[in-house]
Amino acid sequence: MTMLNPATGSVLRTNYQKAVAEYWNNNPNDDRVNTRLGEVDGLFHHHYGIGEPDQAALAGPADTREERIVKELHRLETAQASLLLDHLGDIRPGDRLLDGGSGRGGTSFMANQRFGCQVDGVTISEYQVGFANDQAAHRGVADKVRFHFRNMLDTGFDTGSIRGIWTNETTMYVDLGQLFEEFSRLLEPGGRYVCITGCSNDVTGGRSASVSWIDAHYGCMIHPRSEYFRALADHNLVPVDVIDLTAATIPYWELRTESELATGVEKPFLTAYKEGSFQYLLIAADKVGR
Repeated sequence: MTMLNPATGSVLRTNYQKAVAEYWNNNPNDDRVNTRLGEVDGLFHHHYGIGEPDQAALAGPADTREERIVKELHRLETAQASLLLDHLGDIRPGDRLLDGGSGRGGTSFMANQRFGCQVDGVTISEYQVGFANDQAAHRGVADKVRFHFRNMLDTGFDTGSIRGIWTNETTMYVDLGQLFEEFSRLLEPGGRYVCITGCSNDVTGGRSASVSWIDAHYGCMIHPRSEYFRALADHNLVPVDVIDLTAATIPYWELRTESELATGVEKPFLTAYKEGSFQYLLIAADKVGR
């Protein structure tokens, strides 16, 4: 159990936020997937993957099969983070980036390595903050990559101080209007926000049984697709790229069903994606005006 520090009351302002923080501080079942995959190369993610797996992972010798599957799953999740960073635009070493809901910091370290700039990560999990800062020290980048126990709805960072912001599968835990209001405040004019998220498909009607199951499992609030674009427009964030990654993520989930790390969430994800009630989107939006 992670001990709460004196700042907890100012960061976790609702019972729901406290419950989400407790889940990510103390959930060994889902966490073992993140830790096992991160052990492949020391880059720890908290999201899923995209791309076609190497089928040799399933076809080779049985005694090393699980090791090959784990490496492939990790390669696919790293490919997802790399695609996200591709859409941040022209980032220079003097710029500052923000990772909203930074987890164990994998994408933040990739961003610093690619762009050479300062990266700040925020998360309401004190355990994740400690783990990620330890990783920054181990990697020798603690002066450039820092993780903070802060709420991404109210970061406390200066207005207009950030060139690029991303969220990677974290928006389903917050109110989008509040989130994009804060991100719009933080971004300099012309700055960019990139989001990868699962969202329910408004076209198919109400939330499906599989989407509701995912919601209940993670204690989240999956938003409909339309809500993202409405909230972005309300806060001067104009989409420049929208990519449907649903077909690209299905192979990752199919491969995960073959792993000893499977947790039981695989079937609802695959059902929801294949029936069309759930979509996996990348949205890149530019800040317009001041």
